[in-house]
Amino acid sequence: MDKFIRVIDRLSGSTGVIAAWLVVPLIAATCYEVFARYALNAPTIWAFELGYMLTGANFLIGAAYTLRERGHIRIDILYNHLPARTRAIIDIVGYVFLFLPAAMWLDVALWKYAMSAIKSQEFSGQSAWNPVIWPFRVVFFSGFLLLTLQGIAELIRASRYLSGRDPNWDAR
Repeated sequence: MDKFIRVIDRLSGSTGVIAAWLVVPLIAATCYEVFARYALNAPTIWAFELGYMLTGANFLIGAAYTLRERGHIRIDILYNHLPARTRAIIDIVGYVFLFLPAAMWLDVALWKYAMSAIKSQEFSGQSAWNPVIWPFRVVFFSGFLLLTLQGIAELIRASRYLSGRDPNWDAR
């Protein structure tokens, strides 16, 4: 289990770096669009679509990294004042009954959505650029799948803490 957790953590960290770097072309495209629209009076046909695709990819690819770093929203005012053992139990209950069922349902749905777009070679239909949409949908599926795997790793961590095999769970 330690190896599984390390592999998932490393994968989440690597994809978190990729997600962070996706902001660079997003900023460049947005700046170019603003310049072209207001200085040259020649707006682009691709900036909007590239913007929503890069923003979506950034959020979804970065979600697993954020979970690994405990950066997702929770009610810290209560959670942080509870004993570590109680926090571990809350995490386990949350992962088993809320997070993992929803994430797995989304994984299946997004897989079907991506495969449908690949088979049909569907286009976005949002602008005159009109790129094929399957790469975007594959990124969505991959992001949620990685988030699910990170959730499983976090569930294992909390379970190991309760069983006494990971005394440093709370120190992260």
